[in-house]
Amino acid sequence: MSINKESELIGMKKAGEAVACTLREMRNYAQPGMTTKELDTYGAKILEDFGAKSAPYLTYGFPGWTCISVNNEFCHGIPSDTRILKEGDLINIDVSAELDGFWSDNGSSFVLGEDVNKHQKLIEASKQILHKAIYNIKGGVRISEIGHLIETEAKKRGYKVIKNLTGHGIGRSLHEEPSEIANYRDRFNLTRFKKNSVVAIETFISTTSSYAQTLNDGWTMVGNNGGFMAQHEHTIVVTDGKPIILTEMNGVWE
Repeated sequence: MSINKESELIGMKKAGEAVACTLREMRNYAQPGMTTKELDTYGAKILEDFGAKSAPYLTYGFPGWTCISVNNEFCHGIPSDTRILKEGDLINIDVSAELDGFWSDNGSSFVLGEDVNKHQKLIEASKQILHKAIYNIKGGVRISEIGHLIETEAKKRGYKVIKNLTGHGIGRSLHEEPSEIANYRDRFNLTRFKKNSVVAIETFISTTSSYAQTLNDGWTMVGNNGGFMAQHEHTIVVTDGKPIILTEMNGVWE
């Protein structure tokens, strides 16, 4: 969407606050021995307290309120009563929601407890690359330039990007134009970021895979060459200068 009046910015800020606070609190609440279903239920209650509704459930009928992916699962993991979290797990939580007609999206990968499996370096790379990408976005910048930046920064650190997972426009629905904000230089994409538009920017930084594949459950995605992936995501408003980060309070960069 494009922000054309103050009321729209206020609405987007409220939606951003709902998903950002939910993500932050879920990350703080997660602990070894807990099931991903318990964690999802906790997140659902926070969204409900804000008056927000789960975007993947509303849009796709997703079997959960948030997406919780663990270890080799890259994204869209289904909350489960049988998936028990363990010390050192690489966890990704993606929270998107609708509030009063406005939609917002954010995500974060993190290590649960002590980093016994040595995932923190990958996570830090994803966070840093997201920060650099977002602060290079302004009206008139080509989407493919940001993709090039993300992939270049990933390669510098010895990582790959997932080419079939992308950021996207957002605001009045979960996925809007621009429909694909890729993590690599798509030379066929001549689209430019537009001032006052709202977009969800997300990194997909991987150890060994370049593409994500869907498992038999119809939702969960894993790498075509295995390995692990870190994702971090903010919803932002594009400006002529520094973007407005609507989900900054999720604490990803703290």
